[in-house]
Amino acid sequence: MTLEGMEGRCGEWLRGSGPESDIVMSSRIRLARNLADYPFIRRCTDIDRANIESTVRERLNKEPRDHVLSFINVAELDELNRQFLVERQLISREHASSDGARAVAIDEEEGMSLMVNEEDHLRIQVMKSGLDLAGAWDHINRIDDFVESRVTYAYHPNLGYLTACPTNVGTGMRVSVLVHLPALVITQQIEKVFRSLQKINLVVRGLYGEGTQAMGDFYQVSNQITLGKTEQELIDQVGDIIPVVIQYERKARDFLINEKQNDLFDQVSRAYGTLQNAQQISSEETMFLLSRVRMGINLGLIGDLEIPDVNQLFIRTQPAHLQKLSRTELNTDQRNVERANYLHRQLKLDGGSDAEKN
Repeated sequence: MTLEGMEGRCGEWLRGSGPESDIVMSSRIRLARNLADYPFIRRCTDIDRANIESTVRERLNKEPRDHVLSFINVAELDELNRQFLVERQLISREHASSDGARAVAIDEEEGMSLMVNEEDHLRIQVMKSGLDLAGAWDHINRIDDFVESRVTYAYHPNLGYLTACPTNVGTGMRVSVLVHLPALVITQQIEKVFRSLQKINLVVRGLYGEGTQAMGDFYQVSNQITLGKTEQELIDQVGDIIPVVIQYERKARDFLINEKQNDLFDQVSRAYGTLQNAQQISSEETMFLLSRVRMGINLGLIGDLEIPDVNQLFIRTQPAHLQKLSRTELNTDQRNVERANYLHRQLKLDGGSDAEKN
């Protein structure tokens, strides 16, 4: 696999399919693992990092598998292509900006990626569209078994898997669900929901994980601590609460439809109209407006767009994707103009939206 042409394809988490996909964008499980023969990354020398990267690459590519993994040398990528992988959620921001030998292995569907030399030697993640934690766990468990059959993990019989960050010790597992909650934002109930989640040791982050702000009303809900819990307990901890969050969002949407219908129609149609007609627009404003449009589609207010199309616009209007689609490097002002032009091309009306007709 090369990066060429990836900007025109849709990754697993953007497919808009799977259970509860109107509210749940994706389910993700991530495992942190370290090789027993090397110190943690912060204590590694440049030679250690290079050896870890080459060892993982050689041993995972030694035998054919059902799902082919393509290794990409992150250290050799320019800044634009590293940011491109971050936007596709295939590597973290930390992985993109760190130094030394590092790589990522990706499957053809972009449902799985394995970062080499991030905070830990290995960060394995699997993403599924919609609410499908059971499917994500089954997939990543098989991958983890495969990797462990070829390398020796750092493991303690009492503590479990040893990781660079103490909060990951044990299972090394982070379970997260990416949810779209525009109605809770509009009705100003979102902070109340977040406080409730924090009381049960769940953490809420932005679209791109730790240290990021919410964009387009997307939030990642995940477990905070792994030590002392089994994998199934962590999956249940997140999996049991997400239906409650979904119920809150549905009630907020029902309230807007029943009690604030004119305001809701106005917000959705204004958002759609701005996206179609703006002469320049930032990525932040685009995410905000697409969020309103996505909710409008799910509520039946817009009839000439589909959720997968809007999901793709969320990512293809991000800075790196936009530049790769335009085949040229652009500064901020140029991106804002090109983003507006791209949205015009993608959102050409075919008879007008239902929201506008109302």
